[in-house]
Formats: sequence, structure tokens, C-alpha cells
Amino acid sequence: LGATYGGVIFAESSRRVTADYAKIIFEAAPALKRVGVVGRQGTANLVRAARGADLDVLQLHGAFTTGDIGELRQEFDGEIWAVLGIAHDSPDLPVGWDELADVTDALLLDTSVAGASGGTGRAFDWSLIATKMRSATADIRIALAGGLNPANVAKAIALMQPAIVDVSSGVEVAPGLKDHSLMDAFARSVRSASIV
Repeated sequence: LGATYGGVIFAESSRRVTADYAKIIFEAAPALKRVGVVGRQGTANLVRAARGADLDVLQLHGAFTTGDIGELRQEFDGEIWAVLGIAHDSPDLPVGWDELADVTDALLLDTSVAGASGGTGRAFDWSLIATKMRSATADIRIALAGGLNPANVAKAIALMQPAIVDVSSGVEVAPGLKDHSLMDAFARSVRSASIV
């Protein structure tokens, strides 16, 4: 469908998989860059998961520090994306976003619900943060997640102008069960989006 990345979830989630199952998933789509969604844990565990699934990207959910990311850089050669939780009605990027931007390959903006980001299926109000985010992060690669689906992704792209969009629940018929027609509709919406 034209995707560049495919992801698996190693963090606590109803969609969580093992490294062995992740390999099976990735073998079904060998052209995709492999993303592992991970939660806060020790560097050794993260590196073990990354190597076990032959990951290209670690997507870090949780309170990772620049020091944590520095340690990961010593052991992991792939890309590191830091997740920033954005409250639904917030006009601001979280405190410390600029420090994370200096040490990561991308910032992934996701909706924060009750202090947790990711897996909520809810979008934050893109219009509140779009202009500020674009000027503050002009030279930073942005990935956008949180509540994206075929009906709203083109609008999200037009407002936020991300380099990457990340979808999971927005193309599912049940938790963890992707629907090909929804994935196809999402891909068509992404291709039709305007970032002018």
C-alpha cells in the first residue's frame, strides 16, 4: 500500500508481541523498515529486543532522558524516535521537547490521555499546536500519531505537515485486527493529502 515503515509493539498493550512473532510479521513485509514500539525499561532489554527483531527504528514511549538515549546510541545503530505526549487541548509542546530533538532522529507526537501516550485511538487538537509546532521544529523530522484514520489523516497532514504518519487502531476492526480496506483507504488519504 506504499508504507515505508511497519511497526510492532513490545510495550505493555493489547497489541504486544514477542520478538519471535515480530520476526514473522516483518518477514511478511520485507521491504518495510522495522519499527519497535517500546516502553521505559533498561537499555540492555531494549537493545535485546531491537536485535532480536532486527529493528531499524526504536519508538520510545515513556519518560526517556537524553542520557538514556545516549546509552541506546552506543548499542543501537538504528533510528531513535522519541514520543511526545500532547494533551488533547494543549497549545504547547511538552517541556524538554527541544532537548529530545537534539538527540533523536524524529519526534513522534501522540495524544496523551491521563499521562499516557499511544494506543488511545484519540487525536489531539492539531489546530492548537500546528503553527507553533511547524515554526519550532522546522529542521526536525516529525511523525504524527494518535487517533488517525482514513477520514481525518489528510486534514492532519495538511495542518501538521509531518514527515511520517503512524496509524494502528484507526485501521482496525478490533484491537490488533487490521482491516485491509481501512488500510487501503488510509493509504489513499495519505497520498491525496496536501502539505502546501
